[in-house]
Amino acid sequence: MLKVAATLALIASPALATTQDDVLQAQLRSGWQTENGSHMAALDLTLAPGWKTYWRSPGDAGIPPSFDWSGSDNVQSVRIHWPAPAVFNLNGMQTIGYSDRLVLPVEVTPSDPARPVRLRVRMDLGVCDEICLPASVDLGADLAAPGAPDANIRTALSQRAATAQEAGVTRVSCSIDPIRDGLRLTARLTLPDPGLPEVVAFETANREIWVAEAVTERRGGELISITELVPPHGAPFALDRSGITMTILAANGAVEVKGCPAP
Repeated sequence: MLKVAATLALIASPALATTQDDVLQAQLRSGWQTENGSHMAALDLTLAPGWKTYWRSPGDAGIPPSFDWSGSDNVQSVRIHWPAPAVFNLNGMQTIGYSDRLVLPVEVTPSDPARPVRLRVRMDLGVCDEICLPASVDLGADLAAPGAPDANIRTALSQRAATAQEAGVTRVSCSIDPIRDGLRLTARLTLPDPGLPEVVAFETANREIWVAEAVTERRGGELISITELVPPHGAPFALDRSGITMTILAANGAVEVKGCPAP
């Protein structure tokens, strides 16, 4: 929370003339009905040159987006399909997100497949350049069947992170050690070396746990990444290993590994 507050504090007086409308445009792409009866739509965000927004796990000083679908009608669930993000480094801080444009596919499952779907979303997000602005967009669309193919949505879906199996991951293990205010987690993964610098982003099932920027190194076919996990109460805790997600980011794509068993 302190990091988010520090980020928002960058909204300094010389930039007061900058508004959300100056740097962010948004629309909801209505997409098409899938073979399984769900509907593939997308949030389409266009940013001004030099501006960026953030991934679900935004890094040191980013602002994670949040979504409120409660204004929708005939919607049972919404699943977000995140395209692989980029890593940004500025003033010693590492953040993870998107620049220029983000087409974010959302797969909507209706409560009643025989009825039309009315999708409404309020998205709260941060957008940053030399300053950062908190932003909110309210979007809506009626998702008619069968809809129509959308090349922008299909391109975004093709940019998702590869699964562990798709990426050739053959071994995953995590050792856990208590520290004064939480846990130190050391992950070891066996997977092909992309020949490019890699960043590992850790997530836990409990979003209240603070996750430190990971320190990562390669030893041939083995990737070793170390992070620290600090809960709100600042003490060692029981970690749900099945709820750990590791996303390995490189310039040529991403790999998502779910779960991290003991060695």
